[in-house]
Amino acid sequence: MNQPTPTNRFKQALQQQRLQIGLWSGLADPIATDIVGGAGFDWVVVDGEHAPSHLRSMLVQLQVLAAYPGVEAVVRVPYGHGGAGAAILKQVLDLGATTVLVPMVDTPEQAADVVRAVRYPAPLGVDGGGVRGMAGARAARWGRYDNYAKTANAQICVLVQAETQTALDNLGALVATDGVDGVFIGPADLSASMGYPGEPGHPAVLAAISKAIAQIQAGGKAAGILATDPKMAQRWIDEGAKFVAVGVDTVMLARATSALAAQFKPQS
Repeated sequence: MNQPTPTNRFKQALQQQRLQIGLWSGLADPIATDIVGGAGFDWVVVDGEHAPSHLRSMLVQLQVLAAYPGVEAVVRVPYGHGGAGAAILKQVLDLGATTVLVPMVDTPEQAADVVRAVRYPAPLGVDGGGVRGMAGARAARWGRYDNYAKTANAQICVLVQAETQTALDNLGALVATDGVDGVFIGPADLSASMGYPGEPGHPAVLAAISKAIAQIQAGGKAAGILATDPKMAQRWIDEGAKFVAVGVDTVMLARATSALAAQFKPQS
C-alpha cells in the first residue's frame, strides 16, 4: 500500500522529555480497555505479566486502543529476556504493538537481549540490528506497510523495568544501553528486593527511587513509575519522571465498589 511506517509518538515524546500520563489496565477485558482508552490518558498498559492477558486478548485490546489515536498502547510482556522472552516479544510486535514494557531487567546484558529481540536484522553496513523474525505480510497489521522491515526498528519503543537492588546497582549501564528508551521503576518489587516487602512507601525505598529517577534523567533517558496515590505521583513528576502511570483499573474498581457498599450497608 506504499504507506510509511507510523511514527511512535509516545517514543518521540519521551525523547523530547515531554511528560506522559498513563493508566494500568489489568482487567484484561476489551470493554474495560475501551473505557480507559477514551479517558484521555497518553498511554495505557496492556498487562501480560500480572493480568490474565494472552496473545489473543492482547490483540483485541490493541485493536480497541487503536480507535483512540491520542493514546499509546504499552504492552507489558510476561517474560523479560532470553529465549522465551524473545519469542513473546516477537509475537507481541507482530500483533501490532510498538511499545513494550519488559519486567525484571537487572543487567545491561539482559537489556541488550531485549533490544536485539525487538529489532529486525539491519541492512548490510547499518548498525543496530537484531534477531526479530520476519513475519512479513502475515503480521497482523505490518504487512500493509511496504518498508516496515527497514523502518520498524526506529519506531519500536523499549521500556525496561528496574525493580531489584541489582538493577539499581547496574542502573548507569542499563540507562546507557543502546536501544533502551526508558527505565521504569517498579516500587513493589523493589521494596521486596530491598528487604521491605509490601512497603513501597518505606523511606529507604523512596530515597532509592528518587536517586534512580535522577540517575536515569542524567543519563538522557526517560524515567517511569507507577503511583496510585496522587500525592506520590506528583512527587515523582516533580522529581523528573516522564512517563507516570497514575492508576490501575483493578484498584480503582475495588476502591469504588468497596466505598459504595460501605456507604449503604450498615456497619457491623
